[in-house]
Amino acid sequence: IPIVTLLDVPGFLPGVGQEHGGIIRHGAKLLYAYCDATVPRISLILRKAYGGAYIVMDSQSIGADLTYAWPTNEIAVMGAEGAAGVIFRRQIAEADDPEARRAELVKEYKAELMHPYYAAERGLVDDVIDPADTRHVLIGALAMLRTKHAERPARKHGNPPQ
Repeated sequence: IPIVTLLDVPGFLPGVGQEHGGIIRHGAKLLYAYCDATVPRISLILRKAYGGAYIVMDSQSIGADLTYAWPTNEIAVMGAEGAAGVIFRRQIAEADDPEARRAELVKEYKAELMHPYYAAERGLVDDVIDPADTRHVLIGALAMLRTKHAERPARKHGNPPQ
């Protein structure tokens, strides 16, 4: 049975509550399951795909066979506000109006680096598709991958997270 993952992942929100809830342990189990799967794996990024949460949800980085994206999504390490605050910290601090400068830099960052075409240039997605064509594209991808056969290394057992 193939795995088709529909992604809208605004990221992990680190904090004490998340840690007590076992976010690391549960995330590790999900990551292990995707990496251990030998069936066809297709990902479709619908809206947001940020940071480690995106990587764990069957990204190209962990071996998804095909990854598609809708043209309105955002793929990045973190949200534009957080990234601009880190990357442009000095420029914001030196500005006469720091809040206006921050807003300007966030807008620039989004326009230049957070669109799916930038991700496609970097090899993070295979294609940017029209949402209206989603069903047709997924059916074609599943047909192409129907004969996939993944060789597994000879080993006694895996080491899944507990």
